[in-house]
Amino acid sequence: MKKMIAVALLLVGMTGFAQEKISMEDKKSKRVAMEQMTPEQKNQLHLKKLTLELDLSASQQKEMATIIAEQQTKREAQKAQFIAQKKADKKLTSDEIFVMKNKKLDEQIAMKERVKKILSPEQFEKWEKMKKTGVKKGMKKHFNKKTSEEKIKK
Repeated sequence: MKKMIAVALLLVGMTGFAQEKISMEDKKSKRVAMEQMTPEQKNQLHLKKLTLELDLSASQQKEMATIIAEQQTKREAQKAQFIAQKKADKKLTSDEIFVMKNKKLDEQIAMKERVKKILSPEQFEKWEKMKKTGVKKGMKKHFNKKTSEEKIKK
């Protein structure tokens, strides 16, 4: 009986190591490929993903395409601003951070209202769920990335 348990534990342990691990190089190559895409290509992929998930009509697709393009340009501008601040080693004051976060929340509220007008109630509910799960996945990736980088440093 003890031998059976030992063999079972050994097999379970070995199957854990037998799982295929995604190497850091594979992750980097996927990220580089995404970064090489044009903003229009990224927008088009995002729109198609939304169309599949929410079953958007043609008119809804057109309206969502404009919203996605606007969001992308805002994101690129913010990214450039953050890079410039980082290069200048400029630290934001608490008032500047408050204004920035307040502006971001106002934009999110406006975005939500625009999307609510475009989508049906069922689609809107599904869209909100998608956003929440996407944020959770992004946070998991971010924190897992940090912990794996810290392990590598050690």
